[in-house]
Order: sequence, then structure tokens, then C-alpha cells
Amino acid sequence: MDVVANNLANVDLTGFKRDTVSFKAFPELLLRRFDDDGVRKLPMGSTDIAPIVGKLGMGVETNEVYTDFSQGPFKQTENSFDFALEGKGFFAVLTPEGERYTRNGTFTLGPESLLVTHDGYPVVGESGELIRIKENNFIVDQDGKIFINRRFQDNEERLVSMTENEWEDTIQLDRLKIVDFTAGVAGNRGDRYLKKQGNSFWRETEDSGPPALIPDGRRPKVHQGFIETANVDPVAEMVRMIEVNRAYEANQKTIQTHDQLLGRLVNEVMRV
Repeated sequence: MDVVANNLANVDLTGFKRDTVSFKAFPELLLRRFDDDGVRKLPMGSTDIAPIVGKLGMGVETNEVYTDFSQGPFKQTENSFDFALEGKGFFAVLTPEGERYTRNGTFTLGPESLLVTHDGYPVVGESGELIRIKENNFIVDQDGKIFINRRFQDNEERLVSMTENEWEDTIQLDRLKIVDFTAGVAGNRGDRYLKKQGNSFWRETEDSGPPALIPDGRRPKVHQGFIETANVDPVAEMVRMIEVNRAYEANQKTIQTHDQLLGRLVNEVMRV
């Protein structure tokens, strides 16, 4: 219920990835009747022929809560500071705790002309430097390369409009740092073991392995002016919530029935 409720609560969060739960069953027990010893003597030994009553399940437990990193739908915003990744990978963002990784590409222009998240954390370029740009004076291609017009870039007081910018003196400033995690344990992808940190951020763990730059040819496409919405289907999550509630009520009713039957049995034994 906690997982489903969290998915529904973040259905409008850009770049959010839904969590899902896997369960593990305890071993089943084979029941035989107590009043028959079930031992048959044979010349070469003995065999057990006690009548089998059936199997008794011992229930299940939560095995793992993991994140589904499937692609979310795109939404066009026409905002030059919005970016969406098509494919596996994460933007790198510098936080006070170190580098963190996100699929939320809703960036903005921060102090000192830095490209930052809405929380004020700078976006990291592939060169390792922070990205300094000017509004209406940068474009990003699908390979993540950032191009600026050198004519307007050096004058900090010069405001630029998109209509006047004809990109006559274009140079590549940097490239967005996009990483992935492929060194996971047990043959799984490393992103399976990333740790959620809030604000759409993930951090690496010992099991995920360190982040690695995605080589050319495998890099996800970067779409400027788009955002990736959450990969949560609200209808499907509501159905899961109903299923969880009904399963809880059914198990609660089963426990109450067992308790009532046990109480009647104890009363009968005490009367005898």
C-alpha cells in the first residue's frame, strides 16, 4: 500500500519512476495425520505411509522494492531550459552531498548564468565544468552538445531575444554529462540498485557500481523543449490499490475466522 500510494502521489512529478514490489513465499509444510504412526515394517527396513492431509502455506514476505525505469511519455513545453532523455541514462547534477543523478530535466537559469535545477543545484557538463549560458543564446542537439553564439555570450549585460539570434558565430560550449550504471551485481543492470534520495534524485550504491559516461552510439537522445512525465499509469495504480485493500480485508477476515474457531475448540475441550 505504501508503494502504490507513493506512486500515485508522484504521478505529476517530472521524470518520476514508479516503484514495484516483489514477494517471496516461505516454504510449504506437508501435513500428515497424528493418530496414525504410518510406519510399515518391511524385510529391508520400514516406510512411512501416514495419510497426507495436504500442504500448509506459511505465507509470503516482501522480497524487494525496486524501481521501474521504463520510458515515460514526453510532453512538449517549448521551454528551452526543459530537456527529456529518450533511452537509458541520467543527467548529472552537483549537490552539497556530491554528484547525484536525475531524469528530471526541468532546468532553469540560476545565479552567475549557471544551468541549474529548480532547487538550485548546478547541472554538470561532460568536461566536468558547470554550464554557463545566456537565455536565448544556447541550443542543445540530440547528442547533448551545447552550442552558443559567441557574439552575445561575452557581454553579460547584453540581453538576447530568440528572434534576433541568427547563430552566425556558433561554437560548442560543452556537452551534457549523461551517465548510466551497468556494473550491477548478479548480472542485473546497475540502475536497479540505485538509491532514491528525493527531489527526483538517485545516488549510487555499492551494488549499482560507479556511474559511467555513455559512449557515442549508445547515448540517449536529448530533446530540448520537452519533459519526460512520470511512467505511472494512474488507472492501473488505482486498481492495484483496490486489490491491496481487498487482499488485506480477506486476510483479516481469515484471521478472525480462525480465531473464532480456535476459541470454540478451546471451549469444547474445557467442557470435556
